[in-house]
Amino acid sequence: MSNPYLTQPLAPARPRMYATTVAKVVWTLVPIVSLGLAAAVPFVVAAFKGVIKPWLAALYAITEITVFSVALAISPDPDDQSPVPGFLMALLIVAAATHTALLDNEKIAIGK
Repeated sequence: MSNPYLTQPLAPARPRMYATTVAKVVWTLVPIVSLGLAAAVPFVVAAFKGVIKPWLAALYAITEITVFSVALAISPDPDDQSPVPGFLMALLIVAAATHTALLDNEKIAIGK
């Protein structure tokens, strides 16, 4: 008779965000495809899954709202030629996609 404690797989130390590599790629594309409008969504999902602390998801949501507000305040007219709003948006998209890809990285402990 086998012992169930010896044959059971070890539980991970913390919940995982991605079950497969395809899931990781899809979640990383969310901030890129949405042009930053859904930059906080992967972090909210990760907070609900228990991968990260809720304060980190809230920080991303607040940052996203702040970046969009500042970009619209700098350049409210569609014909304005200021590069700052576009730079802010590109920075948000790149940072969100990078951080989304790193959600399951064991070497990063901030907010986990």
